[in-house]
Amino acid sequence: MPRSPDGNPTLQPAASRAEHNNSVAELHTGSDRAPFAPPGTPISHRSPFFIGMAAAAGIAVVAGCVELILVARDALVLIGLALFIAIGLEPAVAWLVRHKLRRWAAVTLVTAGSLGLILGFLAAVIPPLVAQGTTFASRAPAYLQGMWNRNAVVAKLNERFHLQQSLDQMFNGGTTNIVHGVLGAGAIVFNAVASIVAVVVLTVYFLASFPQLRSTLYRLIPRSRRPRAILIGDRIFAQVGAYVLGNVIVSLIAGFLTFIWLLIFGVPYALLLAIMVALLDLIPVIGSTVAGAIVCLVALTVSLPVTLATAAFFVCYRLLEDHLLFPKIIGRVVDVPSVVTVVAILLGGVIFGIIGALVAIPIAAAILLIMQEILLPRLDRA
Repeated sequence: MPRSPDGNPTLQPAASRAEHNNSVAELHTGSDRAPFAPPGTPISHRSPFFIGMAAAAGIAVVAGCVELILVARDALVLIGLALFIAIGLEPAVAWLVRHKLRRWAAVTLVTAGSLGLILGFLAAVIPPLVAQGTTFASRAPAYLQGMWNRNAVVAKLNERFHLQQSLDQMFNGGTTNIVHGVLGAGAIVFNAVASIVAVVVLTVYFLASFPQLRSTLYRLIPRSRRPRAILIGDRIFAQVGAYVLGNVIVSLIAGFLTFIWLLIFGVPYALLLAIMVALLDLIPVIGSTVAGAIVCLVALTVSLPVTLATAAFFVCYRLLEDHLLFPKIIGRVVDVPSVVTVVAILLGGVIFGIIGALVAIPIAAAILLIMQEILLPRLDRA
């Protein structure tokens, strides 16, 4: 009870006692004005504890993201490949849409046309391809024996590294090796089919929703910088689309010319080798070189002059591709220096394998464009 200055108790007014009780109740139980009681002193951001916890949380988040990327690496590669193909097919879909066709119909038409071309090509080449591949596998030891006997350099390499013994074991393995090989081939085929189906389905979805995806991507950029980002993004999409279509055309030309050359000079398995050249030529710079070396080894089974002529053919074709086909078909849209091309292909191949090598050039072109339009002007103004 309150007391007077002389120590005697005094009576407190009823209104004052009620206000005091309400304040105490607010502190302990909260009210509409302070539902969780007044906040205490905030933690200083310069506190060693706060700095340590923030650093630990940042490291944990980065480590978790890296671990997630490593675990989902294969799935991310398939998603990236599907997006890459969708961007490559987008110009065809956009052309059909501009000619008064609904987008779903344009996507259906482009997808059906692409799959029809691929399946028709496979139906035409698989029977002779299987026949030639089986014949090549059965006759490979005889071809190898002829190479050891005809060429002194190859014979010396065989004596030093025992190449013939290793290859004979590979082609003439026992029943166990055959069984394991069949099982392994079955697993590889199953995984390949599953991956192809996943890429096809994702490509269709990306094509169908490509305008929405592009708009969402642009909306993540601040409004003040969005117009410039749209111009740069559309330029990148155009580069990727031109590269995909142009690279396929150049590879088909490489395979066709190789097939004609091998038929003229009587090199065996012309169709098999031509398809291999077309597929490897999808990888710029390195692909045609590797394909030419393999074809020259097969041509060595015919004669040394034919082998030298085939090597000269691939050298001439490489010059034709680098200085005429590639600049005319792709170079006007995707202009990447030669050094950057080689470095990008090597890095893409090391990180993501064949798929990384295939998409290395358009990614390098996109990075160069961003550097030229954004990074370098800022550095010049700094």
